[in-house]
Amino acid sequence: MPVLRPALRSARRSAARLTVTALALTAALTTLTAPAGAHDRPGSGRPCPQLTVSTGWYGANQARIQRLIDRYGSCSPLHRDGRAAPVAVFDWDNTVVKNDVGDATMFWLLRNSRIRQPEHGDWRTTSRYLTNSAADSLRAVCPEGTGRDRTLPTATDTACADEILSVYSEGTTTSGQDAFAGYDRRTMEPSYAWLAQLTHGWTAAQVRSFAAAARAENLAAPVGATQQVGSTTDATGYVRYYEQQRDLIRTLRRAGFDVWIVSASPQPVVDVWTRGVDVAPGNVIGIRSTTERGRYTSRLSACGTARPGDDSQITYIDGKRCWINKEIFGVRGAAASRVQDPSMRPVFAAGDSDTDVSMLRDATGLRLALNRNKAELMCRSYDDADGKWLVNPMFIGAKGRMNGVYPCATTGYTASDGTSRPVLRGDGSVIPDQYDTVFAG
Repeated sequence: MPVLRPALRSARRSAARLTVTALALTAALTTLTAPAGAHDRPGSGRPCPQLTVSTGWYGANQARIQRLIDRYGSCSPLHRDGRAAPVAVFDWDNTVVKNDVGDATMFWLLRNSRIRQPEHGDWRTTSRYLTNSAADSLRAVCPEGTGRDRTLPTATDTACADEILSVYSEGTTTSGQDAFAGYDRRTMEPSYAWLAQLTHGWTAAQVRSFAAAARAENLAAPVGATQQVGSTTDATGYVRYYEQQRDLIRTLRRAGFDVWIVSASPQPVVDVWTRGVDVAPGNVIGIRSTTERGRYTSRLSACGTARPGDDSQITYIDGKRCWINKEIFGVRGAAASRVQDPSMRPVFAAGDSDTDVSMLRDATGLRLALNRNKAELMCRSYDDADGKWLVNPMFIGAKGRMNGVYPCATTGYTASDGTSRPVLRGDGSVIPDQYDTVFAG
């Protein structure tokens, strides 16, 4: 996976401090909700690229994003050639596309018998967080792999397919026992990681080919389609790109932004899907597996103070912050897990779930939250403590109004140990419960 060279990262950090600091001073004088000015800025000599897809945007969201592009982009009078580009980061699943490309890939792997037998037949080797109950259940129903690649016959063995699908989708065995335990809920979601870990033994090119086949099927299927996986007959069977997000990413790129995708789906899977949007090659961060002799292992790459194989920090909640700091801004060690100076943070971020909260909070300009009724994200978005949050319904299949309130003041936040707590603002005050106000219909 291509990443920025250390020298380039260093140059970017130095330039970014100058550029973003100057922009922040200007932003302090003019809020993002100010009336839009002319799109051909005096002194820039360049027209500002314009968002062209207007349907689906709620209220003034599109106009506010356009003003951010006008201010931070290459058309801004503050722009100077040679300085680091402003950074924009997007989650992928249900943010740039409708539905989950990791799910689509897992369903394809199961329907096509492309999951290999675990090492020595021991399912505990596939995840350090897999419980004994889950490992025993998988061993009891899944036969030994067959053929040259020792793949499991999940296309025809319903019991094995059902057990793997339950562990992955529900986090429990088919008998209802917990499948994972002992992990940090702010940096790791073991069921997401498990998909990457179940590609062990395959090369990156092979996994990309599996993802490409799943992509073709899901794009060809009609909106609302379902598929059978094991005995489950209603697994989601389609994916669609959001044209609004394609337009936004393309416009940001034309305006000189450095646009990145940061996803909790496996790296080779997201690599395949991001070919459908205007993202520079290499500007994709997914769950990354380690390799041996050119093939994926069941161990994961590391960020922060973790070592490769610790499997403790994927692109999930606070882990997204770590990977953004590491791969985009070149921050290493323990510092990668901390909030950086504004000059070392994205200007814009978009997400749809609690998994994106830290990434969104770090954005200095605007934060776009697609409403999927996720408690912590919606608590922070609706509270809008600094006036930089935007809430938008999903562009396809938007949810209706949630009944009741988001329990921000009591249980909206999930701590590292899994306990539920109040959602706190940056100053430590408690966010009051919030009503759902941006929804379909």
